[in-house]
Amino acid sequence: MSLAASSDAMYRLLIQSVVDYAIYLLTPDGHVANWNPGAQRAKGYTADEIVGQHYSLFYSEAERAAGVPARNLEQARSTGRFEEHGWRLRKDGSAFRAHVLIEAVRDEAGQLVGFAKITRDCTEQYRAQLAQREQERHFRLLVQGVRDYAIYMLDTKGHVVNWNAGAERAKGYCSDEIVGQHFSVFYTQTDRDAGLPALSLATARLEGRFQADGIRQRKDGSHFWTSVVIEPIRDEDSGQLIGYAKITRDISERRHQELELLKAKELAEQYSQEMTTLSQFLDSVIANIPASVIVQDLQSREILLANQQAERLFGGQGVSMIGKLPGQGLPAAAADYLQQQLGRGARSTKGYSAETRVDTAAGARTLRSRAMLCQNREGQGDYVLFVAEDATEELAAHAQIHHMAHHDALTGLPNRTLFHERLKQALLRGEDSGRLTAALCLDLDNFKNINDTLGHAFGDKLLRALGKRLRRELREHDTLARLGGDEFAIVLTGLESRDAARNTAQRLIAAISPPFRIEGHQFTVGASIGVAIAPGDHEHAEQLLGYADMALYEAKRNGRNRFECFHVELDVAARQRRLVETDLRTALHLGQLQLHYQPVVDPQNNAITGYEALMRWEHPSRGMIMPMDFIPIAEETGLIHELGTRALNLACQEAAGWDSEQTVSVNLSPVQFKNANLVDIVALALADSGLPATRLELEITESVLLGNSDENIRMLRALKDLGVAISLDDFGTGYSSLGYLRSFPFDRIKIDKSFVHDMCDSREAMSIIRAITELSNSLMIKTTAEGVESPEQMERLMAEGCSNFQGYLYGRPVPASERLKQVGPLGE
Repeated sequence: MSLAASSDAMYRLLIQSVVDYAIYLLTPDGHVANWNPGAQRAKGYTADEIVGQHYSLFYSEAERAAGVPARNLEQARSTGRFEEHGWRLRKDGSAFRAHVLIEAVRDEAGQLVGFAKITRDCTEQYRAQLAQREQERHFRLLVQGVRDYAIYMLDTKGHVVNWNAGAERAKGYCSDEIVGQHFSVFYTQTDRDAGLPALSLATARLEGRFQADGIRQRKDGSHFWTSVVIEPIRDEDSGQLIGYAKITRDISERRHQELELLKAKELAEQYSQEMTTLSQFLDSVIANIPASVIVQDLQSREILLANQQAERLFGGQGVSMIGKLPGQGLPAAAADYLQQQLGRGARSTKGYSAETRVDTAAGARTLRSRAMLCQNREGQGDYVLFVAEDATEELAAHAQIHHMAHHDALTGLPNRTLFHERLKQALLRGEDSGRLTAALCLDLDNFKNINDTLGHAFGDKLLRALGKRLRRELREHDTLARLGGDEFAIVLTGLESRDAARNTAQRLIAAISPPFRIEGHQFTVGASIGVAIAPGDHEHAEQLLGYADMALYEAKRNGRNRFECFHVELDVAARQRRLVETDLRTALHLGQLQLHYQPVVDPQNNAITGYEALMRWEHPSRGMIMPMDFIPIAEETGLIHELGTRALNLACQEAAGWDSEQTVSVNLSPVQFKNANLVDIVALALADSGLPATRLELEITESVLLGNSDENIRMLRALKDLGVAISLDDFGTGYSSLGYLRSFPFDRIKIDKSFVHDMCDSREAMSIIRAITELSNSLMIKTTAEGVESPEQMERLMAEGCSNFQGYLYGRPVPASERLKQVGPLGE
């Protein structure tokens, strides 16, 4: 036998001896060419049964229908090899898991001669793998389902690898938020600064386990006590560290219980030593607490304990209640009360509370009590505990506080808060009954002058007296309130007509008219009243009161000491005033306000000695607006301070640029005198502009001298000390008094244009002008006649000795740029 033949024989013998692998050949078209014992053992066919059969016999019917056997051979033919794990069929129809290898066999010329096929039965290994996977899946489900323990893994650096439901529950993070984060986020900042996270990992790595109790931090920043275990995880083969298993349990409740047990233990150890002292202390407390304590035996109904407070309250001085029934030896009212409260307490383990007005031995008192059944360990009642606190003073104090919170301290009348409550209630009642409700706002006329003249204490007495007069004129169910200062408000309810509200307003004015006599002084005051009526004017309290306030404002505008009822035009006017205020603020911001100048002429030489600066408002849509249309609103809103400062600064700056020594006069509003910095404002305007003080003249009206006259006189003297001139404007039209001229040395008196206008036709007007000029000349005060429009007026005024003229005869107010175009009378 040749070596080749011997080798071939040995190869066949080797194949035939293999029993764990099915090894056989297929023809190029897939028929079985030979069969080894391993194939017979794996698939159940003998060589006689299977040789010559197509190998697709080992596939399922569905795989054959899908052409799987042919595709597998085609892959082996085209690539040289086909390999897979899959299911195959035995002769008896059973399936087994197989590792299949098909390799193409070619001759030396590369011609395909067949396929070598090796199949190994891997069913047991496959089932073992499936079992292992199932076991792993169950383990993962087990870990993920645990909610009482935080179970998760860390990588070697301490980053979170996975996250179970218990971890989310314990620490507040969901998996997406925490996986990849370092586990040190669970430690407090103090522990992180101390390096505890790294130390715990090092301990687990070196000692095989780290276990400790400590404080950890949740996502929301709150802290909780935990029991922590960290164990290293190593590769079974290499022993290499691959991460850490970490188990954390929230033991906050256990920790709390341990601390409570510790405290209880400490208390128990002290208990025996303190019992005697405690008993004495409790006896002292019960005897001296400011509450009545009574203990009644449930069976006998006898009183087992009654402290001194209880005996004094219910029985009186020297009466003992211990050992007696509640009704024995006590006044009837007190006995009935105690029997009732103890009886109710005996029926309630939760306790019965009450607040009762009781006639006691100490008089009528309000008692806040609690009675309850106290049971022993077997759940049976032993005694009734009754505790009563005397709340009389407390309730009186609360009532006083409530009264103070809702009433004016000076007059005792309802305040603004209570007034609004009463008004809202009245409106609801009126809506239900169909009756009218009126809101009245009342304000005293010139009350400030009384305060300034006679003092605030005197003014307070007047307000109290006024409140009594007003209250007498109202019905019991009407409300009179003081809102503040000299402002009063009234709610009239259940009115049948609007005339009823008008009649009440007139009656109130009449009631105020008689003189008041206070501290030897007798004087009269007037009042202005505004009336608004629901539902006709408005149905809501705030708006109705606002409308009454508008009507009050109208009453003051129309002469005071009168009443006005709200009408729609007042609201329109108020809206218009608010619109003007808004536009005026914008004008100040955008520089839409400018000064026009009207010349003041010396008739002796026909020369312009100075100019009066007059404010003009160039509105972008309404055109030129005159001072009379916006100055009053500026005074009401306080904008006059900014407006006056703007006018003063601008007048000084423009006058400083004139090539002459002509003066400039600027009007000061009475409201500006309420600004304590007025003198500083004038001084700053002079300093900033460089205008000499002698060229500035400040014009005031007589009303400045009426209000707070002493303070205003001091301010006028301070202004005069700056070197500026002071002019008294519109003299003779208001409350003219020679006392003004005595109290302050005015530099100029201006004769109002109303007298100049009437002088040629009215002897009275001419007489007033003559008196003013004679008085001024005798006091060496210059005079300026305003409103001079004709040569006849000019001649007569010159004849009377008037020193300066101002009016259309000499020029209208014009911008500073046109000032130099003005010349003498009639354009001469």
